Amino acid sequence: MKTRIKICGLTREADVDAAVAAGADAIGFVFYPPSPRYVAPARAAELARRVPPFVDIVGLFVNAPAGEVAATCAQVPINLLQFHGDEAPDYCRSFARPWLRAARVRPGLDLVEFARSHSDARGLLLDAFVDGYGGGGHVFDWTLIPPGLPGFLVLSGGLTVDNVGDAIARVRPDAVDVSSGVEAGKGIKDHDKIAAFVAAVRAADAAISEG
Repeated sequence: MKTRIKICGLTREADVDAAVAAGADAIGFVFYPPSPRYVAPARAAELARRVPPFVDIVGLFVNAPAGEVAATCAQVPINLLQFHGDEAPDYCRSFARPWLRAARVRPGLDLVEFARSHSDARGLLLDAFVDGYGGGGHVFDWTLIPPGLPGFLVLSGGLTVDNVGDAIARVRPDAVDVSSGVEAGKGIKDHDKIAAFVAAVRAADAAISEG
């Protein structure tokens, strides 16, 4: 078992380098201007040059005009689109590029139906429901995830080095996505926290494999 790891909200060269060196499988750029982790496409293109082959580049968008997404994809070598707003499935699939759909988990949200309506997504990213869109650093109630939820599952929402092992043991996600949990400040990553987070994920994987 190997839980894939995405470090999101990168804004600096040193942080990209630290994520790659720690063994992250993917790095994320936030193309949502209200976010403190926002990077302009030109800046993301500069940062992406530091990302080696076999590390995915994920572009996060929130209710962006289709032309804006297309223009960003033309400028930045994005491997995977992540839609974190209220985007409809037809919109998500219109870019002819692999995509993830974020679900902001709360009581009353039917995740099985949500997964069914986004069946051609490469996966679902499960995040906490907060005011605004993402990056709130809040953990949601993992028991709201129904057993056997189909598809590739990415767990997000308030993950840190202290709770990611428990999260993996309880939820068994295919991947974990962290942003605020490895930061020294909004948009500024703590390199020691990144390394510790990756090590905690790998330790959790090993414990499951041995158990």
